[in-house]
Amino acid sequence: MLIVRATKKLRQRLGRATPYDGEASTTLLGEWYATLLPWRPQQLILLVNEETVLPVLMPLAPGATVPARIGPEIAAALATHQAPTAVGDDELRQMRDCRFGPTANRSVVGIMNEFGYLADVYRHVDPGRSLADLGMRLAETPCSPLYRRHVRPDRELEAFLQLVQRPDS
Repeated sequence: MLIVRATKKLRQRLGRATPYDGEASTTLLGEWYATLLPWRPQQLILLVNEETVLPVLMPLAPGATVPARIGPEIAAALATHQAPTAVGDDELRQMRDCRFGPTANRSVVGIMNEFGYLADVYRHVDPGRSLADLGMRLAETPCSPLYRRHVRPDRELEAFLQLVQRPDS
């Protein structure tokens, strides 16, 4: 099961998405945070992983299918970051049940706000950039929670995946 801690604005837009009932996320990467980017002409959802701070962008529309589309979008982002296929497949399998709850980590919410601002700047500089490319660009951004570890979300993801793949750990 995937737990997505979404901002109030996004939860209101999603309407009857399955609510979070105190369960823990069963995915390897844990919980994800999400917010609405009310851009025109296409509104987006910005997802940020709590563990690695990895950003993923996806279209909001159609809102009714968001819970079913989050898993494939995250799996595609993991593939883009060259995560092992087995990890992406396992994450996708675990994310079939997606539930939404309120945000709980102010640090991740702050990073989401910064990523939202940077994404807006990057899309104006290069309007033809795909959402996957924009997510990759954001993943190269130094983030203060990662300063004592691997500094950037892309490097943090790489180190996290290496750690969980070691047979002795």
